[in-house]
Amino acid sequence: MKRLSCGILVINAQRELLLCHATGTWHWDIPKGGTEPGETPLQSAQREALEETGLRFEADELHDLGRFSYRSDKDLHLFMALSGRFDAATCVCTSHYRDSWGRSRPEMDGFEWTPFERVHRRCSRHMVTLLTQTLSLPGLLKRLKGDPA
Repeated sequence: MKRLSCGILVINAQRELLLCHATGTWHWDIPKGGTEPGETPLQSAQREALEETGLRFEADELHDLGRFSYRSDKDLHLFMALSGRFDAATCVCTSHYRDSWGRSRPEMDGFEWTPFERVHRRCSRHMVTLLTQTLSLPGLLKRLKGDPA
């Protein structure tokens, strides 16, 4: 059975997606992570966003995009939110892991607003496929802004 990760696409009106740098890797990612026992996908996405960025999203701020096949061993359940543009450097990751030397390190160590057209240069190939082929970031922004097209 596939694992499930839940996350939030945080989008602003300037056609940018909030990305977090995954500590110890080359790639950037959206705030997301695995569900805990008894959690709904919405609760998991809210918790992960808070832990990985310090951002709190209320349920009525989030639009459910549904569950997507992500990798052979994992699906993603995604939500999206329209945000005002803020200084991404103010984000703080409070979730940690132990690296191979036993040091406690934050899961995410950098944050930035990435223009839609640069997402393919920042994210892993699976995330790029999801964000640019399965979904359309410009199309999602139109939905968030209430445009019918």
